[in-house]
Amino acid sequence: MRVKASAAKAKPAPATETSDSLDAQVEAFLKSGGKIQQIAKGVSGQTYGVSKQITISKK
Repeated sequence: MRVKASAAKAKPAPATETSDSLDAQVEAFLKSGGKIQQIAKGVSGQTYGVSKQITISKK
């Protein structure tokens, strides 16, 4: 008797199904009173606080 090494992974949904789903979600969001804010190109949504960069000095 032969045993499979691993279970086959399910294939991801086609891109068109994902795109249609996203369009439906955006439409539902807008109908519920949501607003889409357009951010200028090159602007990040990250806010910067205290630097987490580590500085190693030579002694």
